Amino acid sequence: MAVPVSQAWTVATYVLKQKLMGRKKYPLVLMLEPLFRCNLACAGCGKIQYPAHILKAELTPEDCFNAVEECGTPMVAIPGGEPLLHPQMPEIVAGLVARQKYVYMCTNALLLKEKLHLFKPSKYLSFSVHVDGQREHHDFSVCREGGYDIAMEGVRAAVEAGFRVTTNTTLFDGADPNSVRAHFDELMVAGVESMMVSPGYTYDKAPDQKHFLGRARSKKMFRAILSNRKKTWRFNASPIFMEFLMGKKDLTCTPWGMPTFSIFGWQKPCYLLQDGYADSFKELMETVQWSNYGTESGNPQCANCMVHSGYEASGVNYTFGSIKGLLQTAKAIFFSKYEDDGAMKLLNEWKPVHAGPLVQIAAPGVTPKSTELQEVSGD
Repeated sequence: MAVPVSQAWTVATYVLKQKLMGRKKYPLVLMLEPLFRCNLACAGCGKIQYPAHILKAELTPEDCFNAVEECGTPMVAIPGGEPLLHPQMPEIVAGLVARQKYVYMCTNALLLKEKLHLFKPSKYLSFSVHVDGQREHHDFSVCREGGYDIAMEGVRAAVEAGFRVTTNTTLFDGADPNSVRAHFDELMVAGVESMMVSPGYTYDKAPDQKHFLGRARSKKMFRAILSNRKKTWRFNASPIFMEFLMGKKDLTCTPWGMPTFSIFGWQKPCYLLQDGYADSFKELMETVQWSNYGTESGNPQCANCMVHSGYEASGVNYTFGSIKGLLQTAKAIFFSKYEDDGAMKLLNEWKPVHAGPLVQIAAPGVTPKSTELQEVSGD
């Protein structure tokens, strides 16, 4: 199974409780950003473009615990920035585990191996390692040569130490579906519990705005990747969300499903857009005009979004919204390999795009050696 039975049961009972209480808008996962500082400068991410005084700011453990209690979700994802740069991250994680929250601590794994001893294996803790494909594609995506080898070394070390380890793969235009499928094989061999995959989102602050996928290209790519699925692959995502990526399901965005709390407060309306901040979770839920967001709203900022943080909760809501949803999800979990001759033809005919050289961007706070400009070959 992709997640422990105890976690699946906790999430299922939580969602069913929301349904029985008649709540149409409820959070599924809290996106807790304790800092924006990072030791990478990925061209597809704008977080480190903040000024120095913002990059130095951090949430305290008490800030994190209060946000989790206020939100009430059973699961907490800790993105960044790079969470392992936070000096109190072990304390934050331990406090969330003590509260029996299922924690996905996101990391690029550059520091994972050396900091493993600061954490304890638990069914409530998973290291979610960001690996964007095979070696060449990952290094190109994160703008750092050798990044893949360090990340995979961290993955293997965490697995050997008894930790739950999942992965997060973000795909951009130019990704080769055949390479991505081979990447899934490599992750399964490395012993990861399950994998998450999603198209990238066009952050306004991202230095590279040319390689984000539109909806039509996303569906074509994910149809090629996720059809004719191997039995060995395990995914940490709703089967309905993955069918959405493949163009088999229509979902509406539920931006409230994964609310974000950071040093600025509760981000309006979601993890991907910044339309101001609320002082409390209650204020966030009651003051945001949710109809102004999502593809169906006509908002140009949402036009091409198919990202996990906007639609995973939509898939879960679909599953528990009707008997039909439950049956379709059960079928997808236990019986569907998504056999598709057309998708196989796409794989056989796919021609990789050469993305050209990419110059690494100097990130604040990294060592002189890692800030040297270097060209990394694209795939």
